[in-house]
Amino acid sequence: MSGLLLSRDDGKRVGSEKQLAQMRANMVEYQLRRRGIKDERVLKAFLKVPRHKFVRPQDIWHAYEDYPLAIGYGQTISQPYMVAIMTELLELKGDERVLEIGTGSGYQAAILAELAKEVFTIERIPELARKAEAVLQELGYTNVKVIVGDGSKGLPEYAPYDAIIVTAAAPRPPQPLLEQLKERGRLVVPVGTRKLQDLLRITRIGNDFKTENFGPCLFVPLIGEAGWRGENELEGSEGYEV
Repeated sequence: MSGLLLSRDDGKRVGSEKQLAQMRANMVEYQLRRRGIKDERVLKAFLKVPRHKFVRPQDIWHAYEDYPLAIGYGQTISQPYMVAIMTELLELKGDERVLEIGTGSGYQAAILAELAKEVFTIERIPELARKAEAVLQELGYTNVKVIVGDGSKGLPEYAPYDAIIVTAAAPRPPQPLLEQLKERGRLVVPVGTRKLQDLLRITRIGNDFKTENFGPCLFVPLIGEAGWRGENELEGSEGYEV
């Protein structure tokens, strides 16, 4: 028989990881599965990805709660249920090229990396991009490329994409993102005012676009050339069309 003698600090760390893993399992069961998330691949990804690695140290023990958390620079890591809904709407099978607009903490990118072949993610705040990239590398995600830039313009050099997800609110569906979709590609994006949006899934069918509305939501604004350009821009996207 062999054993491993742990220091008090090591024992505390192992115990904490077990507790966090149980909290993650509870999140998947009670916040996701029992609230209607059905895609088993999505549920497995949420069970695997350690959300607590993507939050601030003071928020680790809140990482699996049912609400968003601040990550600095006026940005948030979204509520797990919202991340799951948006991910499920992409209908990923495993061989896709995906574009994420708004890297933030990197958590959504990690979930996508579990579900797709390639993930490109754009963040306009360099400090957040660097932090997210470091965590993704630490966790071994080699199929994610983090880029600093204006996400509202997409990433045409790697287009077209099977799926695009926007984790910030746009006043209207960004035209560059629509143009970078593959045939039957899906764009999931919150669209509306700065104070309230609708979660849309837009599917490209030839030169036309089918729009589905999955109800109200609230995200930080998408700042950029094809999003909100500044604090003085007029509110509202009444009459937006695809």
